[in-house]
Amino acid sequence: MQSAFIHWLEWLRQHDELHTIVASTVLILLAWLSNWLVRRILVRGLFHAAGAIVHGRAAPVQDHGLIKRLANVVPALVLAGGVKVVPNLPGSLVEVVTNVCAAFIILTIALALSAVLDIFNTLYQRRKDAHLRPIKGYLQVLKIAIFAIATILMIASLIDRSPLILLSGLGAMAAVLMLIFQDTLLSLVASVQITSNDIIRVGDWVEMPQLNADGDVVDIALHTVKVQNWDKTITTIPTKRFITDSFKNWRGMQESGGRRIKRCLYLDQNSVHFLSDEDIVQLHRFRLLDSYLKTKESELLSWNSQLDESSRLPINSRQLTNLGTFRAYVENYLRENSDIRKDMTLLVRQLAATADGLPLELYCFTATTVWSRYEAIQSDIFDHLLAILPEFGLRVFQHPSGADMRELRLPAAPKAPS
Repeated sequence: MQSAFIHWLEWLRQHDELHTIVASTVLILLAWLSNWLVRRILVRGLFHAAGAIVHGRAAPVQDHGLIKRLANVVPALVLAGGVKVVPNLPGSLVEVVTNVCAAFIILTIALALSAVLDIFNTLYQRRKDAHLRPIKGYLQVLKIAIFAIATILMIASLIDRSPLILLSGLGAMAAVLMLIFQDTLLSLVASVQITSNDIIRVGDWVEMPQLNADGDVVDIALHTVKVQNWDKTITTIPTKRFITDSFKNWRGMQESGGRRIKRCLYLDQNSVHFLSDEDIVQLHRFRLLDSYLKTKESELLSWNSQLDESSRLPINSRQLTNLGTFRAYVENYLRENSDIRKDMTLLVRQLAATADGLPLELYCFTATTVWSRYEAIQSDIFDHLLAILPEFGLRVFQHPSGADMRELRLPAAPKAPS
């Protein structure tokens, strides 16, 4: 068998073209076999071992194409080294194949390093505090640097020149590069400021009306920040806009545990009047007003008793009003509501009268920041207040509608004499 193989090799050397074809085919098969062995056995086994070390179990981590890219390095090395021993190949062809393989190896290593950064970002995002300090923007800067260096090395390999020659010409291109990468540089500075000053985090509710963004931050990258609006659309905002433009971050509200209610009841000013003795007796039925009325009655009695006989007319004395009593009722109602925070600002105030009525503003904070629960609490409060207004002789103000006009029933105009 051995003598037959030696005889076949001697015969093959006598046929130069066939010898070159056979040697090239064997080289390609060796390159493919080395790729298969590295991908299926060596690299995959190492990757599973790394996953077991990181997670304490044998479950593999998503490789982001790392195995495939690393496996491509070995066949390129086989081709670069084997092409030199293939007989009867032109020297120029050997040089081209060697240079292309070297450039391919550099590109493959750069892609593998990019995949490593993706894996690192994936592992980092599994930390509980990852949303407080996102690193995706910094990793993207590293990717840009890796591919920039890889591009220089690949060009140097293809033209078979030292990369220092190419680097020496970059000084003259600095202005051009600054112009090309100005958005990247601005975004990098913005990312550093956002992270160091803790301006926004993934999960924050931000509001930027000038860009129609109102929702949760779902991703912070080098160039863009993605905001999922409440209608489930996605608004993509340049990162630098969070430094140059104003926006509202609702994180403080969410962390405080209370959400503000700041809303007005518009009352008809013509319904405001002094309370009669009968009105006061009727209002004593309200548990929330009993203590207030007793205190006010004692205070007013003491005040009015100091007036002389000529000044004790009702017009000169202090009296309770239905609006002031209603304001006290609303404040007591809020203080007894378990859904309202008592340790935060709570007040009921009267604002300046407008053409739309007299505003009575409620300013308080709910004990929850959940949107649906907040709206339910707010609606329940105003449902109750609107329903109980007539008990105080007050009316809400609203512009006349068609129904109001029909209720007037204006008399018909007299007919003209014939």
